[in-house]
Amino acid sequence: MAADNVLGEFLKARRGRVPPAHADLPAHGRRRVSGLRRDELARLAGISEPYLTRLEQGVDQHPSAQVLRALARALELDADASAHLFALAGPEPVQSSETEVTPDVHQLLDAWAGSPAFVRNRRFDVLAANKWARALAPMYEPGHNLARDMFLDPAARRLFPDWPEIAAQTAAALRAEADPRDPRTGRLVAELEADDEFRSLWARHDARPARDELKRFVHPVVGELALRRQALTVGGAEQQVIIVYQAAPGSPSATALARLL
Repeated sequence: MAADNVLGEFLKARRGRVPPAHADLPAHGRRRVSGLRRDELARLAGISEPYLTRLEQGVDQHPSAQVLRALARALELDADASAHLFALAGPEPVQSSETEVTPDVHQLLDAWAGSPAFVRNRRFDVLAANKWARALAPMYEPGHNLARDMFLDPAARRLFPDWPEIAAQTAAALRAEADPRDPRTGRLVAELEADDEFRSLWARHDARPARDELKRFVHPVVGELALRRQALTVGGAEQQVIIVYQAAPGSPSATALARLL
């Protein structure tokens, strides 16, 4: 990941994913690219091709909101990808060193009795976890990185029966939430790109923050669980996110959770 041209990389990758037919352009004939050519995207967005070239090459990295909206429409970006585009074009954010979890948050994690809960930062480093999260999987132990374990630890493929879907969600959430200009993020991505599946997913430039959704687990002791994930931002520590897994009351998953400890 080239931290000095994250906007240009995103534009080129997403340009390659727009079928010419979606822009009323011929898909047949001799085309050197599978998606839009640079001149075609420029025309659809109503900007000059030389200006788009400067954006893709990283010469200009801060286009106006009007240009960004036009590019988002031409590239057929959804709300999440559009928000990511605007974030890439904004000024470099102040790097946060928030790695300490306050006693109040530790107390909150422990208050979720029977529900796995942990704190991670936006680079997916686990900073704190309650005993139910640690019992659910080693990847939720403080000091682990969720993305690293998802792609580089074979145990993750056994833990998640829907691993391909969960892995794609992880890559998209990491891209949406982590600061690509942070050297630590760059080193993490470089490490993960040793994995073929991560490298393929990362090249898609999908961006989708973690959301509340149902996730299935296969625990080696208590068996199958279906848990609803909730993601909450920590007040006063915007780089930290609380993840809580909860089972439906009275469900087999709730019974299984009660047997974790």
